[in-house]
Amino acid sequence: MKDELQIMDGGMGSELTRRGHIPRTGLWSARALLEVPEAVLQVHGEYIDAGAQIIITNSYSTIPSYLAKTGMEESYQELTEVAAKLAREAADKAVLTPKVAGSLPPLDESYRHDLVPEDTPSREVYAELVKALSPYVDLYLCETMSCAREAANAASAARAVDPTKPLWVAWTLHETPGLGLRSQETIEQALAAVAEFQPDAFLFNCTSPSAITTALETLVALTDKPIGAYPNSYHVPEGWTLDNEQTMGGRDLSVEEFTGFARVWRDKGASIIGGCCGIGPKLIHAMSRELKG
Repeated sequence: MKDELQIMDGGMGSELTRRGHIPRTGLWSARALLEVPEAVLQVHGEYIDAGAQIIITNSYSTIPSYLAKTGMEESYQELTEVAAKLAREAADKAVLTPKVAGSLPPLDESYRHDLVPEDTPSREVYAELVKALSPYVDLYLCETMSCAREAANAASAARAVDPTKPLWVAWTLHETPGLGLRSQETIEQALAAVAEFQPDAFLFNCTSPSAITTALETLVALTDKPIGAYPNSYHVPEGWTLDNEQTMGGRDLSVEEFTGFARVWRDKGASIIGGCCGIGPKLIHAMSRELKG
């Protein structure tokens, strides 16, 4: 019997950039919390209207390494709380209140397993993020984890600080299907690294849909926990960062392509499906209608 389907939201930073609220570089989506918090609230609301049953806090870039670009690294707890409050406000306004997932992101560049900070300082920062999120969120989402150690650090802090809330772990994959995580560690190694923290769900995100399809085939045989996927709309080139001049590769997914992948994932056993970079409310709405009716 399949787990009941839960629809996640889509990308926040890419959507704010598309609407002209923030540039692609610098503070990225954290800038919106300072300059246009009403835009963050609006995007959350549009995802809920599109059918999202889970929305993610806009705290992906409220981390010391990004905020240090403008000397604001000491404000990371405060801005994380602002992001959590906005998501909670959007959820509480909805007729059918969605769950709020507190984002626990990479603490340096995304996809860069070679830049993951040491374990002790990582867990200390993650613990502060959890404390800021805790009053407002329903679950924690360790997302875009590029290697096994990065996920273990985030999961460890969530369980240590707030052990009663559900914990979900989402890894980002190598763009070549079948090569495992960005670090090229296997899915088996990824699961083993977080096993002691007993996550409540396992997902893949911030990756091309084709890589996710292959990884889900492996994952479903390794766990009886809920599994899920929220892909990028385009490919990520090797060495890409938020601030360099490389652009995302490929082209945006069409509605038909995105819903087609979602159907495949549901058939393979995924019960948590949404979108990441480049996936906006239009695609989430189409996918929700396709899978939920």
